[in-house]
Amino acid sequence: MNLTEILKKCERIAPVSLSDEFCKKYSMYDNSGIIIDSGTPVNGALFSLDLSVKAVEEALARGFELIVTHHPAIYGGISRLGYGDAVTMCVRHGISVISMHLNFDVAPKGIDYHLMRGLGGKEAAILAEISGGGYGRVYNVENTVFGEYLERIKKTFGTPRALGYGANEREVKRVASFCGAGCDEKAIAFAAEHGADVFVSSDMKHHEITALLHRKINVIHMTHYSAENYGFNKIYNELSDGLEIPSAYYVDAELM
Repeated sequence: MNLTEILKKCERIAPVSLSDEFCKKYSMYDNSGIIIDSGTPVNGALFSLDLSVKAVEEALARGFELIVTHHPAIYGGISRLGYGDAVTMCVRHGISVISMHLNFDVAPKGIDYHLMRGLGGKEAAILAEISGGGYGRVYNVENTVFGEYLERIKKTFGTPRALGYGANEREVKRVASFCGAGCDEKAIAFAAEHGADVFVSSDMKHHEITALLHRKINVIHMTHYSAENYGFNKIYNELSDGLEIPSAYYVDAELM
């Protein structure tokens, strides 16, 4: 199977045009699609959130000629490449790379959607809407208290590294979530305006956490990897049966 055919199968979930639309509407930047084309047929595909050396080694061990990532293998300009870098390894060994970034984030059943589902939500107000999907959600969840909710999230996402800020006994009815590094002033204001009790995101700054606590909104600070791996794995499970080639899913436990 050739690389373009695999890309088309991935785009059934979320076409790259979604990324283009999102970037144009919200003044963002992305680099999704075919990143490395080895020019050889694809007989196996490894799905990995990142293009890491460990992911490349896994693909080589399995004899796969393709890695599909969420985070772009090349995001901006590259000034130099080392012999042992992941991109260099792919080129040396004839491994192609497809990266599906913002399109997988904002798709109707994309990574931001699956984050909401894992956190207990069903229907949401969306901050940045696009073609039936979007980014940044606030929604109702089953009533509980924060300490219990945090422990439930750790189990659901398979991570011991989710950090909770705020009173454990505070009631949780409504949650705001933003996959990846999604916290900024607009996100905080959106969460507050829509009555969120808890704000969930990754890569948050100290002043953002304190601003949320000042508004009486508790915070769950997840690792970037665990928050997005959850939805990326859901997408892989939906795609894998229709790929028509062997495939596998790689998880870097050190980042969970």
